[in-house]
Amino acid sequence: QVQLVESGGGLVQAGGSLRLSCAASGSTFNIHVMGWYRQAPGKQRELVALITNGDTTNYADSVKGRFTVSRDNAKNAVYLQMNSLKPEDTAVYYCYAQGRYVDGWGQGTQVTVSS
Repeated sequence: QVQLVESGGGLVQAGGSLRLSCAASGSTFNIHVMGWYRQAPGKQRELVALITNGDTTNYADSVKGRFTVSRDNAKNAVYLQMNSLKPEDTAVYYCYAQGRYVDGWGQGTQVTVSS
């Protein structure tokens, strides 16, 4: 079993930046994909960014050019650098991991962007 713990959320003004972190623990052997999803109130959970263990990335169109996903395979960690934040980025952000012993999300961290 794998546990995913996010940190780094908070309140920021529009145009500001935040960096989210997620650490995986437990049976972390062979985690192929890590990344981030988000869910705003009244909306479905949506993909934000994914990164494979070979550093191939995939971004939602809405965050391209503003967000950067990265990972540290040695630490079983994934990060999301969010720049030029907009009020529509307000959501609970969930760390995601997919591998031999995991396919799911962490508990989430709130990101609120004020206008």
